[in-house]
Amino acid sequence: MSIVIPLAVTSGTRPNSGQVAFTRLELDRIMSLYGRMVAAGLWRDYALELGAKVASFSAFRRSAENPEVRLVKDPALRQRQGEWVLYGEGGVVLKRGHELAGVLAVVERRLLKAVES
Repeated sequence: MSIVIPLAVTSGTRPNSGQVAFTRLELDRIMSLYGRMVAAGLWRDYALELGAKVASFSAFRRSAENPEVRLVKDPALRQRQGEWVLYGEGGVVLKRGHELAGVLAVVERRLLKAVES
């Protein structure tokens, strides 16, 4: 005989797993920028880290180096400075904000300068 164990049904787009993750639209925007940076020859590798408190995307010029940029989503800061933080190569904060597009604009401007020269 078998025992059937009912699974809890959660409402919403993401189950309450205690893990912060990027939504499909956010990841699409991030990976679109990553693809354009790879095509321009500026980035070669990336890393995703999904944790209990934050989710981060890191982009590398080479795999063995420190990340050139690191984008962090921290929902705990949503009501304060904004849940998005962009860190530079030395760990310095390049931009904070409530909207992903505004934070990624810093990197997109760098891409425009690289394409123009």
